Amino acid sequence: MIRLTNIQLVLDHDDQAMTSAVLDRLSITADDLVSIHVHKRGYDARKKTNIMLIYTLDVETTHNESLIEKFAKHQLVKATPDMSYQFVAKAPADLQERPVVIGFGPCGLLAGLVLAQMGYKPIILDRGKEVRERTKDTFGFWRKKILNTESNVQFGEGGAGTFSDGKLYSQVKDPNHYGRKVLTEFVASGAPDEIMFVSKPHIGTFRLVTMVEQIRAKIIELGGEIRFSARVDGVQIDNSQITGVVLADGEVIHSRHIALAIGHSARDTFQMLYDSKVYIEAKPFSVGFRIEHPQSVIDKARFGKNVGNPILGAADYKLVHHCKSGRSVYSFCMCPGGTVVAAASEEHGVVTNGMSQYSRAERNANSAIVVGIDPSDYPGNPLAGIDFQRALERNAYVLGGSNYDAPAQKVGNFLKGTSSETVGSVEPSFQPGVKLTDLSKALPDFCIEAIREAIPVFNRKIKGFALEDALLTGVETRTSAPICIKRGKDFQSINTQGLYPAGEGAGYAGGILSAAIDGIKVAEAMALSINTRHEKSA
Repeated sequence: MIRLTNIQLVLDHDDQAMTSAVLDRLSITADDLVSIHVHKRGYDARKKTNIMLIYTLDVETTHNESLIEKFAKHQLVKATPDMSYQFVAKAPADLQERPVVIGFGPCGLLAGLVLAQMGYKPIILDRGKEVRERTKDTFGFWRKKILNTESNVQFGEGGAGTFSDGKLYSQVKDPNHYGRKVLTEFVASGAPDEIMFVSKPHIGTFRLVTMVEQIRAKIIELGGEIRFSARVDGVQIDNSQITGVVLADGEVIHSRHIALAIGHSARDTFQMLYDSKVYIEAKPFSVGFRIEHPQSVIDKARFGKNVGNPILGAADYKLVHHCKSGRSVYSFCMCPGGTVVAAASEEHGVVTNGMSQYSRAERNANSAIVVGIDPSDYPGNPLAGIDFQRALERNAYVLGGSNYDAPAQKVGNFLKGTSSETVGSVEPSFQPGVKLTDLSKALPDFCIEAIREAIPVFNRKIKGFALEDALLTGVETRTSAPICIKRGKDFQSINTQGLYPAGEGAGYAGGILSAAIDGIKVAEAMALSINTRHEKSA
């Protein structure tokens, strides 16, 4: 087939317009055209009065080869690449050692699935509960302020991405089309077909729950073993080679190939690894607030008269501002038509995050507005960033009333430096609840200064962003892990052979799709290493 990129059509085009665009691009007649398949569809809303759909199309004609040769120097006409996934290895018939995967979020999910599909029968450990029990615990916290520190937004089957907008796009380079493998598996497990072709696919929490269960069942069917409520409290290392893990109940599981896909909030595990001399570095992350606007305000600012078009759906945005101080402020994890949720995993701390259902039909839009933090802001050992985050979370707990309500403030008051007394037209979506206060006390002064500078700038890009009644809720601290567990080109820890740091918690991903892609890469590296070791011992 022939792949055509950057085919631009008006928002409400008909099928004939697409056909005509293909015929025009390839200079062929209708008789030469066999079929058209939409590989990717996005939109350009920079001119909201003239929104254009941008397509990547796979086209079949009666003479593909000659056309590919004819357009050899044309950057927008190429042969369709083979995007099918090819397994790199197959488990030996007499497999002597089962790999272990710690963590069952997007990274561990795909690492476990690919290992199982290659016949390695992985043992997967997660400190939290299976996804439906975890959902009950999480909703219990939101409604009744009862926090289960082992089963919450951060910990349990599906990882932190389960309670999110379910975004499935990433900016990571993916020459081997691992992302296609991820999306294919998700669709096979119940995700909507459209995630294969829309440019910014998402699933939403409730659909993610069902999808995760289906993948779990597939892993088990292929011989994998999944253990919940199985927190890893120790590692066994012999002469720089990992040999096993110690569970909280004292059980030891022996393996010389262990993937570490623990997510960005497993602070006690980070400490255990550091104490065990696994090499860890501090890394940058970001902190800030969640901001809520009426979704209608964002829709109008982005789409104008095209608001409500089903192809466009609820509008999103992506914003960044480089401050006079040298700091950067940017939007993060924008959730159209969603809610702000409590994401604490430790007692006496308040953490915010954003979540949407597939429909994105809630009244408010929300996004994190965060400021970049550098290790120089929290000098100390490599885990000092955790202390920095924790201090902000505990301070937010006190500002919110010491009962897991979150501190909040209207944008107008925040910009003026005055406390909010009542909410305005934007009703807070955060559960359990909010306490209006002065958020200038919630973050370091340099963060407050940067956000106050950025919001009016963002208002020039998104009219209504600085709406007086828009609501800020704090604090957003878990944007990414504050550490990086360094690994080499073989995906193994640089000082602990057989340990494979992976995903967000190790500093190698930033979202569902990139974490899942990293899980596949780590699974491949583990499989190749297992086979090499097996061949040497044969």
